[in-house]
Amino acid sequence: MTAALTENLNIVAFDHMPSPDEIKAAVPLTERAADSVVAGRKAVMDILDRKDPRVFVVVGPCSIHDPVAGLDYARRLKQLADEVSDVLLLVMRVYFEKPRTSTGWKGFINDPFMDDSFRIDVGMERARRFLLDVCEIGLPTATEALDPIAPQYYGDLISWTAIGARTSESQTHREMASGLSTPVGFKNATDGDMDVAINAILSAASPHSFLGINSQGQSAITRTRGNRYGHVVLRGGGGRPNYDTVSVSLAEQALAKAKLAQNIVVDCSHANSWKKPQYQPLVMKDVMHQIREGNDSVVGLMIESNIEAGNQSIPADLSQLKYGCSVTDACVGWDTTEEMIRNAATMLREVAGKRESRP
Repeated sequence: MTAALTENLNIVAFDHMPSPDEIKAAVPLTERAADSVVAGRKAVMDILDRKDPRVFVVVGPCSIHDPVAGLDYARRLKQLADEVSDVLLLVMRVYFEKPRTSTGWKGFINDPFMDDSFRIDVGMERARRFLLDVCEIGLPTATEALDPIAPQYYGDLISWTAIGARTSESQTHREMASGLSTPVGFKNATDGDMDVAINAILSAASPHSFLGINSQGQSAITRTRGNRYGHVVLRGGGGRPNYDTVSVSLAEQALAKAKLAQNIVVDCSHANSWKKPQYQPLVMKDVMHQIREGNDSVVGLMIESNIEAGNQSIPADLSQLKYGCSVTDACVGWDTTEEMIRNAATMLREVAGKRESRP
């Protein structure tokens, strides 16, 4: 009786959720997919370690809502990735979790049917299956780690992880990042503050112990060794972009002061493009010019891209959804994506020899 007065006062129900082991048994990792994951992680790590002179590009839909269109996009991206593989490493952006400023669709895992049924159990299995399919195509994948439990379900299929602007300051996410098996990009805060990302990199590089779950879904004390592949992602903020030469130089100085490797990823979307997709090519072109003029710190870029340009609201009748068009942030279309990537590859080939000889 006493507990009823003090516990779970705002909880309606606790529904069963399969354990990570159960989801993995339903969608097991294949040898081909594992090879893609390992190769993708190694390539990104080699870029961060300056063993690989290429630039990696995390490119893909703002969020996945239609696995059929998502795989269509992945197959197109794989062809493009092979075409530019001498100077660019393309990593498909596969985001299932969407942080919301207030309310809205929280992503494919949370609500896979897009009808407020919140079948997280179904969403998690379908998300894992989609990642497996992309990896079997031969593409490395990237995602944003939002829920600290979710990586136990599909982290073995991810090659690069982002910690978002809203969560880079969160101790929970810094602890989680310290145990992830991938390189992790920490975004600057939504107000543009760089210190948040730098402190996150330093924190995630250290060992941590925290409450989590194991592969059987049981509560466990998770102990990590620290992740040395943390780096900063410039995404703009505070009403201004931060991809320009001066902003990048200031980021380099801040990293040097913290005795961190000068590894910078530029997000062409979000505040760097005022969330207007037509500006993403301009951001990327500016950054490519910086690299051509001798910048060595920019190792990666991010692009929000889909088959169709723009975005759409989620209709009551889901059959009215436009194929290959974002239901979250507006994206550049496929034709623009190809042009952006090919132009970047051309510019990088002009300085390939210089980047190969960098320290």
